[in-house]
Amino acid sequence: MAIRKLNRPNLPQMPAWRPASRPKNLLLVVLCGLVGFGGGLLGAQVNNHGSLGKTTTAQKQQYVSSEGQLIAQIAKTAGQSVVSVNVQTQTTAQDFFGTQYSQQQLGAGTGFIISDQGIIATNRHVVPAGISSVSVTLADGTKYTDVQVIGRTSGGNSLDVAFLKITDLKGKKLTPITLGDSSKMQIGDRVVAIGNALGQFQNTVTAGIISGHGRDVQAGDQTGAAIENLTDLFQTDAAINPGNSGGPLVNINGEVIGINTAVAGGANNIGFAIPINDLKGLISSVLSTGQLKQPYLGVRYVSLTDDIAQQNNLSVNRGAYIVPSTDGSSIVPGSPAQKAGLHEKDIITKVNNTAVNDKTSLTSALSQFKVGQAVNLTILRDGKTMTIHATLEAAPNQ
Repeated sequence: MAIRKLNRPNLPQMPAWRPASRPKNLLLVVLCGLVGFGGGLLGAQVNNHGSLGKTTTAQKQQYVSSEGQLIAQIAKTAGQSVVSVNVQTQTTAQDFFGTQYSQQQLGAGTGFIISDQGIIATNRHVVPAGISSVSVTLADGTKYTDVQVIGRTSGGNSLDVAFLKITDLKGKKLTPITLGDSSKMQIGDRVVAIGNALGQFQNTVTAGIISGHGRDVQAGDQTGAAIENLTDLFQTDAAINPGNSGGPLVNINGEVIGINTAVAGGANNIGFAIPINDLKGLISSVLSTGQLKQPYLGVRYVSLTDDIAQQNNLSVNRGAYIVPSTDGSSIVPGSPAQKAGLHEKDIITKVNNTAVNDKTSLTSALSQFKVGQAVNLTILRDGKTMTIHATLEAAPNQ
């Protein structure tokens, strides 16, 4: 099954990428109460009669109406922090006679405001290296053409993220989105996705649930090129379309808990989002320094599940398993991991006091620290638990 990114590279044609190029108040609390009230009515009926089907039509309508009001309010409040991102790229082509000419390509995606100073988070593949210009359009239609790319993670980095800055707000007051806690999300929790669907329909809103977590996928364009390894993703059935890349996935409190990144081609409503906790360290770095500085350990790992633990005959089923490799790439030479003495087949179970599990990946745990900070890694090696000290460094550009 092909996994595709969601930016909208060529506006006049069908999109080459499927991810979304992968936003919250007293009124929300009131509406959550309404949903709880409707749910309470349904629950009471289930308890009293043993069947949801015996609830009255009026009670069902009240529940549906309350949920609709909640989604509408989320769309209104979170939506004001969502922007459309448009990019231009100058490329050189050659005609039938061998004459070279310059042509312009357009692309579109989504982003969300994280600072009232004009800083925006989006996907790396929405604003790839080589673009000639970036513009953003706010929810109210205000367009800014003088937009700077502060930084983007490298192509080999599993965190597909980039940060933009509007250089002159022209007196405009922006509303930053509220960041949630992605570690609290459970399978079945309701979520809302907001994005620039198809690069044409700004602030399209879709709703669904968290269908799974800890997903590892390979994502690329429709040609099969630009394959990237993305790890520890949320899976959602909230409809995500080309142009949605970089947009927020928000919880029922209107807090962003993920950044929409990819979809499964040929499937119905299987989308993927990067948990926001994995990005909080990067966001903190950008907001405090104006630069993208990612803490880096230098290991290649998989997040353990019951199945992976059983397949590899491991004694624990949660943690970050440093996978064996034939070329020695699991421990990057010269990295903090190598300097600290980590080995292939080590299982990292804690970073300081934070457990590495199905709720908190190694990437997420490390993202809470800054470049230069020392961390204690609790590892399992050959059946023995030990502690290793590592000092995080800045991630290399490549």
